[in-house]
Amino acid sequence: MTGPPIGRVVILGGGTAGWMAAAAAARFLDDGQRRITLVESDAIGTVGVGEATIPPIRAFNAMLGINEGEFLRTTGATFKLGIEFIGWDTGADRYFHPFGQHGRDLDGIAFHQLWLKLRREAGIGTLDEYAAAAVLAREGRFAPPAADPQSPFHALAYAYHFDAGLYAAFLRRRAEAGGVERIEGEVARVERDGETGHVRALRLGDGRRVEGDLFVDCSGFRSLLLGEAMGVDYHDWSHWLPCDRAIAVPTARAGPLLPFTRATAHPAGWQWRIPLQHRTGNGLVYASAHLSDDEAQALLLANLDAPPTAEPRRLSFRAGRRTRFWEGNVVALGLAGGFLEPLESTSIHLIQLGISKLFALFPDRDFAAVERDHYNQLMAQSFDGVRDFLILHYHANRRNGALWRHAREMPLPDELVRKIALFRQKGRVFRHDDELFVTPNWVSVMLGQNVQPEGYDPIVDALDPSRVIAALRQMRAVTAAAARAAPTHPEAIARAGGLIGAAFPGGTP
Repeated sequence: MTGPPIGRVVILGGGTAGWMAAAAAARFLDDGQRRITLVESDAIGTVGVGEATIPPIRAFNAMLGINEGEFLRTTGATFKLGIEFIGWDTGADRYFHPFGQHGRDLDGIAFHQLWLKLRREAGIGTLDEYAAAAVLAREGRFAPPAADPQSPFHALAYAYHFDAGLYAAFLRRRAEAGGVERIEGEVARVERDGETGHVRALRLGDGRRVEGDLFVDCSGFRSLLLGEAMGVDYHDWSHWLPCDRAIAVPTARAGPLLPFTRATAHPAGWQWRIPLQHRTGNGLVYASAHLSDDEAQALLLANLDAPPTAEPRRLSFRAGRRTRFWEGNVVALGLAGGFLEPLESTSIHLIQLGISKLFALFPDRDFAAVERDHYNQLMAQSFDGVRDFLILHYHANRRNGALWRHAREMPLPDELVRKIALFRQKGRVFRHDDELFVTPNWVSVMLGQNVQPEGYDPIVDALDPSRVIAALRQMRAVTAAAARAAPTHPEAIARAGGLIGAAFPGGTP
């Protein structure tokens, strides 16, 4: 039975989460009767710096009808083919986590299983040499996915780096053009219904009152509605992910424009490098128990490729999530619902996921418990899955230092223990439900962090090894040749119509 419809949707907070929600709501929830309002205060800053993403962002932009060239120009965006990890195992190592697939499966057998059996044969090479994204990244080149299933770029996937502030502003213009009303103001008090406990209205500092039926909390770490007003507790994961501070600073763009993010391990954390067209985003994520704020800032500034263009910004956080993301008539997105450090660039994806699941389970004013509970289950599973993937990066290491020893020796979540054990045995990876990270993701990080399988799937022995070796050698050669012939990264941005004039001398690549 359908109850009375939601007539007023109120989004608290702007930034990336708020304006993603508003732009999506303008596109899909505005039926001419429903009113969508976003409340934000210019006096409250946002966390957004240079932002790295994962491939589902392309689906979100396409859903909103965003032209890729316009998006690239407006946000200073670049293409992203994956993440290079430096020093995460011994301190002297590096590996690449590419988007997309490694090679092609043969006769239904996972490609990495073929490679595990034959990797020591002449001409087979490394696993990365079969991942188009990794080979392109090494060459500093980029090509879009190919429609031809025989192309090595057919299974290619990519995402973007962009300026989060510019992206939020871009989405704000689209949302307001779609009918979203923005109200400037800071919330002084939250009014709740005495019987249901639902939020009835936001009382602003100047006395204005913003009523709503459904409230979307994008208020950041404070979690003003879900955490403070509705009293939903926070699951603290700092025993698994002990980094609790970050320092961010932009620099001028230096060196070649790389089509990947870089994550470099340090004694008490790690450093990010996110290349945009007009600048480079840099930051250090660290554990305050092992490194002071001043020491962290000095470490970051000593490891930059170019001079800073602004003062460093310091951030504090606790890894974890709310026990529920939807309570009563309040749904939290972004930092209001939880925080996981940006090691695998999942923050925007989790916002996007929260929006899509909310639309799929969009309530009426009766707010059926079954819809709310299912949403909470889906979001909790998603956060927990990402958490385990991040923990793997820290746990599987042979570095010295208190942080790394703790990560190596700490008890792990049960599901991660099972995943590691299965991989160590025969390189197997099993996913559950709509888990974000797929087999190639787990394989890249397991092997990159030196989690080596003791064997391989016995089903591989059913194939003629000479035929498989020949197929792998051909895949490797074709992928390398295609990558060498691809445009450079700046040329690819220009071909997409996304080059901004200030990005390169004279406005050209």
